Amino acid sequence: MAGTDRKRVDVTTGPIAPKLGRLAWPLVLGNLLQTVYNVADMFWVGRVSAEAVAAVSLMFPLSWMFVSTAMGITASTIALVSQHVGAGDDRQADRVVAQTILLTLAVSAVLAAVGFAARRELLWLIGARGQVFVEALAYIEVIFLALPFTFLFFAFRASLQGAGDTKTAMWLVLLSAGLNVVIDPFFVLGWGPFPAWGTFGAAVATFISRGAATAAGIYVLLRGGFGVRLRLGDLEPDLSILRKLVDVGYPATLDGWARSFAAVVMAGFVARFGAAPTAAYGVGIRLMSITWSVAGAVGQATATGVGQNLGAKTPERAARVTWVATAATMALLASVAAVVFAFPAQAMRIFIDDPAVVAEGVLFLRIIAPFWAFFGGVMVIQGGFRGAGDTRVAMALSILSRWVFRVPVAIALAFAWTLTIPGVDITLNGFAIGVEGIWWAFSTGAFLSFLVAVAWFRLGNWQEGVIEESEEPGTGPGPAAADTDGDAEFVDD
Repeated sequence: MAGTDRKRVDVTTGPIAPKLGRLAWPLVLGNLLQTVYNVADMFWVGRVSAEAVAAVSLMFPLSWMFVSTAMGITASTIALVSQHVGAGDDRQADRVVAQTILLTLAVSAVLAAVGFAARRELLWLIGARGQVFVEALAYIEVIFLALPFTFLFFAFRASLQGAGDTKTAMWLVLLSAGLNVVIDPFFVLGWGPFPAWGTFGAAVATFISRGAATAAGIYVLLRGGFGVRLRLGDLEPDLSILRKLVDVGYPATLDGWARSFAAVVMAGFVARFGAAPTAAYGVGIRLMSITWSVAGAVGQATATGVGQNLGAKTPERAARVTWVATAATMALLASVAAVVFAFPAQAMRIFIDDPAVVAEGVLFLRIIAPFWAFFGGVMVIQGGFRGAGDTRVAMALSILSRWVFRVPVAIALAFAWTLTIPGVDITLNGFAIGVEGIWWAFSTGAFLSFLVAVAWFRLGNWQEGVIEESEEPGTGPGPAAADTDGDAEFVDD
């Protein structure tokens, strides 16, 4: 298909770095736009009341749980679609897209129904009380109704990314984020003829913007010519594809949950040392999130490149894609980190002028900035594993980084404690160097997990991919056997 060929980036041939760049830059921009989307609600709600801000803030851990579930499905979609595209089996890639739509609709509908039914209990569990509870309830009720739109939005992006069309995926993000930013003040503050709905209005704006992006995504996939195509005949459930989507996707969901819980734990550790370190931590993490947006986008591009090459039976080139992406990302982040390390106070003052917070932030950046490249390197290598469909290893690296190399090191270095092992003449003591120990835990975790990621990737166990040898044409069951375009049909075993 000529239109498909123009929009798709084929990483199986030609120079690797330029093609990775073509895949990655729309993803980088998309991630930054998503950050704008997330900030918009907070910005306008901040004009309402402190309780409204607290209500929306409390939603983050809960929202991340749902987003992680959606990301698990999309991780498997990228792996399967990219590998089928690399194998030249566009028709099977289309079937994966259809089954992804079915799975996201089913999972999101169940989560939305359960969440809506238990919304009051959930808010109580995460600590919402008084007026904060009232504001949070108004917000979360609409967010649950918008959950299917959110899941479908992630599914559309993943389908297009897996096919190598990251630009169209970026335009979907731009549509959703841009619309949300524009209409937020009308519904939150009551501009023009609209009532001032506060947190409820922020949720309504999210519902509308996600709905618009979903409608656009459906149109794009039904029309075709964007790398993959949604065919109505493929929406009949295919248990073999659905099982593979779940099998490849659930470790990515657990990965997201592990990262979310670890972030909450580390924030709790920092909070024990007072307001200034907590504020410095918040600013420092925001600075790091910019680099994470870049590394995460390159990791997604790497997933597509690795998947295409494994589908094309060129595992050596898949490995080169990962190493080129890792080296380029680490070089870029190292150069940015060098500037931040040289001017840490100036970087902090972009966000805040409080001398105590700036001082704490300087310490944070001086310890962590030299390790930014290792954070990014791990994220890119994880993308390589995900493109191969080896999401269990990507999950294991996240757990190692946070729950083995980071949280225990933070406890050992930051706090005063004594542990005597009964029956053994050993007494362990915490170093109690304060919040600086938490900063060193971040750096230690990044470095050690990078070493493990490199060693694990070099083993090469990921090179088999997740798609199997095709059956003979015409032997597949159900809608898979009917090719509306006249192309040869192949169905996975």
